[in-house]
Amino acid sequence: MARYTGSVCRLCRRENLKLFLKGDRCYSDKCAFDRRGYPPGQHGQRRGRKASDYGIQLREKQKVKRMYSLSEKQFRLTFEKADREKGITGTNLLVLLERRLDNVVYRLGFVNSRAQGRQLVRHNHFLVNGKKVNIPSYRIKVGDVVEIKEKSRAVQAINDSLEAVVRRGIPQWLELDKETMKGAVKAYPVREDLTMPIQEQLIVELYSK
Repeated sequence: MARYTGSVCRLCRRENLKLFLKGDRCYSDKCAFDRRGYPPGQHGQRRGRKASDYGIQLREKQKVKRMYSLSEKQFRLTFEKADREKGITGTNLLVLLERRLDNVVYRLGFVNSRAQGRQLVRHNHFLVNGKKVNIPSYRIKVGDVVEIKEKSRAVQAINDSLEAVVRRGIPQWLELDKETMKGAVKAYPVREDLTMPIQEQLIVELYSK
C-alpha cells in the first residue's frame, strides 16, 4: 500500500492548519507551521485564486485524512461505513476515526503522534482487554481496556509521551491510569468532545456527488 514518506510539516502548511503530526515538536519553536505559515513550494507565498466549492470540500477531506494518517482507500471505506450507520454521517465518520486503536493510544498519551501509534501497535506493544492487538485500524468499544505490554513499558518513546500528556490532556470519553499504564474507554465520543476545527459536512457533500 502506498505510504507518504515526505515531510509531514509540508502537510500542515498545505492545509493551513497545525495537524500535530510530529508530536512534541509541534508545540516547540521548531514547528515549521509557526515559522513558515504559508503553503509549501516556490509559489507558496503568492496570493492564490479563490477556491471553488469543490476545492474547499476537497481540502477539508484531505485535512481530515492527513490528520489521521490514512490512505485514500482507508478513508473512503470508513466514510462508507459511517454512511451506513444510523445518525449524522459526518459525526459518524469522526467517531469511527476516533475509535481507531492507533488514535486511542495517541489520545491516552501513550505515543507522541498517530503515526508513532500506528508503528508501535504494529510492533505488538499494546494489549486490548489483555489480548494482543496489532491492527492500527482496530475499533475500540465501550468498556475496552487498552494497556502497554509489561515488556514494552521501558520503551523510551512511550515514557517520553506519558510525561508530556499533560500538555494535550485526556478526552472525557477516555480514562487513564498512569500508574498501571492502562486506559479505559468510558463512552464513545460525541461531537462536542471533538474540538478539532473540522467541517465534516463538507466531506459528506464531496462524497455525495
